[in-house]
Amino acid sequence: MSMSSLDSALSIAVDIGGTFTDISLLDRANGQVWRAKTPSVPSDPSEAFLAGIKLALADAGAPASALGQVLHGTTVATNMILEGKGARAALVTTRGFRHVLEIGRQDIPRKANLYTWVKPARPVPASRIVEVDERVAAGGAVLSPLDEESVFKAAEAIRQMDIEAVGICLLHAFANPAHERRVAEILRAELPGIAVTISTDVLPVVREYERTLTTVLNAAVMPGVTTYVGRLEKRLEAEKVTAPLLLMQSNGGVAGAAAIRLAPALTALSGPAAGVVGARAIAAACGIHDLITVDIGGTSADICLIKDGKIGLTQHGKVGEWPLPLPMVDMVTIGAGGGSVATVEDATLTVGPRSAGARPGPAAYGHGGSEATVTDAHVVLGHLPSKLLGGRMGLDVGAARRVIEDRVAAPLGLSLEAAARGVLAIVDNHMVGAVRVVSVERGHDPRQFTLVPFGGAGPLHGCALADLLGISSIMIPPAPGVLCADGLLAADLKAEFSRTLPKAGAIDVQAADAIFAELEAQAEGWLVVEGVAEEKRRKARVALLRYHGQGGEIAIAWAGTREAVEQAFAAEHQALYGFTLDASIELVTLRVEATGMTAQPPSIRLEASKAFAPYDSTPVHFADETLNVPLVDRAGLGSGVVFEGPVILTQLDTTTLVPPGWHGSVHESGAIILTRHEGAAQ
Repeated sequence: MSMSSLDSALSIAVDIGGTFTDISLLDRANGQVWRAKTPSVPSDPSEAFLAGIKLALADAGAPASALGQVLHGTTVATNMILEGKGARAALVTTRGFRHVLEIGRQDIPRKANLYTWVKPARPVPASRIVEVDERVAAGGAVLSPLDEESVFKAAEAIRQMDIEAVGICLLHAFANPAHERRVAEILRAELPGIAVTISTDVLPVVREYERTLTTVLNAAVMPGVTTYVGRLEKRLEAEKVTAPLLLMQSNGGVAGAAAIRLAPALTALSGPAAGVVGARAIAAACGIHDLITVDIGGTSADICLIKDGKIGLTQHGKVGEWPLPLPMVDMVTIGAGGGSVATVEDATLTVGPRSAGARPGPAAYGHGGSEATVTDAHVVLGHLPSKLLGGRMGLDVGAARRVIEDRVAAPLGLSLEAAARGVLAIVDNHMVGAVRVVSVERGHDPRQFTLVPFGGAGPLHGCALADLLGISSIMIPPAPGVLCADGLLAADLKAEFSRTLPKAGAIDVQAADAIFAELEAQAEGWLVVEGVAEEKRRKARVALLRYHGQGGEIAIAWAGTREAVEQAFAAEHQALYGFTLDASIELVTLRVEATGMTAQPPSIRLEASKAFAPYDSTPVHFADETLNVPLVDRAGLGSGVVFEGPVILTQLDTTTLVPPGWHGSVHESGAIILTRHEGAAQ
């Protein structure tokens, strides 16, 4: 993959969600964008992938051969980990350390009962873990050479296990990967057709449990992701698409298909990252740098806080029950979306986390759905127009009313409208709780931020969430329902190069600078191989530090001097946890983040206009009254248009509900800025 592909004139991005697949086609030469949205096909995601590409190309009148780049956000690896459907894998480790996975860590889930919680079964049981004779010290010195005869015996043992993938994680390999690489070389020769992964290709840092777990999870998803990516490439080739395929990573950057085949775990939780990248880009065009993004799709809601235009990364992410300490966009995900199912049990109404998915979906979609969902509640209250997806998808209002009546209103003895409002109130409060996790619990006042709701359902909930949080400003992106696809188009090429120090200790700036120089040389080599032009190469130094005695680190930008580093660490610790300690600060790991900057297209500015002409109106049920609300096609709004709520803005990819008490204006970028009237009820 060459960086020149990142600058190609015609780029297409495909983001596959649980309910819909979103497509954005961009002409980087003039900034023109064509967008499409099509139902996802869970049984074969590649069907919706190709169908969406054809829709967008047809709208643009461009042949498939004109594409210079195909970008993709996928949840294949994430879903395999969450559902435990990865390949049957084995693990090779240093003799004496086969129980690292079983021992794990002492922590249990926050909501678990201390007395009844049962430790989940590990991705690879002890019966599929084999040992080899070797030993490397924490500093990288070889204490015992690799006994290759033990490796051949391990290969024979694995051959009898009927497995599809092997993970190799040797003690302290992050300090010296030579033994791991030799074991992999032997196993690939002895076990043809079996996927082999080594820890130092995925997570070359300290902590044996997390490194081992990440290695076996990477091994387990490798066959499935490799097959999926290969199928996409073949189907693209069959459609005369010769452009390279780039995939979204959890760190907010993209990588070539070859890199993802090697370390597919890098894509875990990558889907939501693209939306955050897109939201930041649109917000920056509006002069907004402090924002809270809320991506509400059909199945889940992903919440992220951006301060001073910087997207926070974390290495404390989890996928289901498993810690996955790979660099990923710092966000909170909850099971709350348009397809979230509302149920009544013991006179108690709950919403989510279970979703109706793409099939059958909400009852209003007319695919046989028989359970009440958040979308059905919106339909009952009149929040949605009669047709979606630019008129290609009609809504079954009668079906939505029936399921809300039968599943919610009747069991609770409520009116139809009160039941629908109850469903929305519960799901909104779930999301408010998640917003407070990324803001209040980390020392930020959400009232000082602009709320950016997106995803297919985001703009329906934006004003309600802002009211609950006390936020007075909302930005609705130009295409909220396909912002994850737009974000892919704005994403840069990214990779990380890390080294854990032989022994955590006091900050030695001179020694750290020497290691950083070596890591930067690796990063520079990678950027050259990827074909990144010199003026578009970026390298950032990051240090992971902790107080003496702590078990986890905090990542900060390397400040150059010991005093500056310690001050930056203390400030970040205060922001995250609300306190600092009178203790020595230890340097644990150094990291260089390499970036190949993507060429940004010319900005398209809307023409100025004052026209605000409703094409229809519809009755909408609010808390205290039913109002006849105008329906306005957002595509007809020009820069400078101002309007008052209540109003419903319709477009191909989403619907925006602006209730009474809010007024809006159209920014020249196409974004809509909503502001609450002073004194309006919250």
